[in-house]
Amino acid sequence: MRRFRVRPENIIVDRVTFDAEETRHLTRVLRLGAGDIVEALDGAGTMLTVRIEQVSPRGAEGAVLSRAAHRAESPLRLTLAQGIAKGDKMESIVRMATELGVTHIVPLVTARAVVRMEPGGRGPRWARWQRVAQEAAKQSGRSIVPDIAPPRQLDEWLAGREHEGLLICLWESAHSAIVPQLPLPPITEATLVVGPEGGLEAAEAEALGKAGAIIGSLGARILRTETAGPVGLALLQARYGDLGGGDP
Repeated sequence: MRRFRVRPENIIVDRVTFDAEETRHLTRVLRLGAGDIVEALDGAGTMLTVRIEQVSPRGAEGAVLSRAAHRAESPLRLTLAQGIAKGDKMESIVRMATELGVTHIVPLVTARAVVRMEPGGRGPRWARWQRVAQEAAKQSGRSIVPDIAPPRQLDEWLAGREHEGLLICLWESAHSAIVPQLPLPPITEATLVVGPEGGLEAAEAEALGKAGAIIGSLGARILRTETAGPVGLALLQARYGDLGGGDP
């Protein structure tokens, strides 16, 4: 059965309205229309079975036939704080991080970042990352779309961190590997920090250490930034989350 996303505010009692983008996919790509039955994720953990009843330029509308809990989220609340990478690397990172179950992504402006973001951070690149996250969440069957923060300076982000939990930094110049330093489960919240191309400067790693981060490498080989983040996320999901399908 075909699956779509709807915003919670577009569900009123047992009526659902699909936005213009999902309606175009429903009608022009999949050739669906009135009478067809589809699934819709509400972004809050519920799967709706919907019968399409009307299609118009403003959006398709349908009736909710049933509701069921959609359990596709990890018990680990996981944030990726990623040094902004150049080109389309950041899009790949957002896509893989979404597939791996992150709940938040924080693009970080660091000393060695070569990308300059628009004032305020909410420009075309940020909007594109949002769309990539939405597409990846839909493709991977997730209940929610990760929140992508506007880009932040590393020191500013560290000073204003609100979440508790494990803080981990992958740094290729660390003297110790990261995995042996990780505490035993259970851990319910973790943040992974990864530098951009060229990595973090020593002063940045030191600041993270002072903030309580566990700092370590992924071993003898140096990984690209677009590889290191997903590898680190997978390690954390395997240790504390649901990667592999077993109990953490």
